[in-house]
Amino acid sequence: MQELSTAEEFLEFFGIPYEPAMVQVNRLHILQRFHDYIEANSAERPGNEDGQHAFYRGWLARAYQDFVESDARTEKVFKVFHRGDPRSVFVPLADIFK
Repeated sequence: MQELSTAEEFLEFFGIPYEPAMVQVNRLHILQRFHDYIEANSAERPGNEDGQHAFYRGWLARAYQDFVESDARTEKVFKVFHRGDPRSVFVPLADIFK
C-alpha cells in the first residue's frame, strides 16, 4: 500500500469500482476520510494480511461512498469547512483617522 499515492490507485488496488469524474473532484476528501476511518478504528484492525486487506477495503469503500451520496461541503472533511460564516464589522470612518 505504501507505493499507492492517488485515490484512483487505492481504489484499483482494493478492487473498488468507481466513477472517475467523481473521484477527480473529491480525491483528497476521499483519501482524508479513508485515513480518518482507519485512525478511528485502528483497534479493530486484524493482525493477519487477509484481514487487514478486508479492513482497509471496507473503510475505503465507505469513504468513497460518502462522497457518492454527499459532497465535500456537507461532509466537512477538512478544517476549512468547519469555520463559521464570515462576519462583517462596521468601523466608522471617523475611527479610522483618529
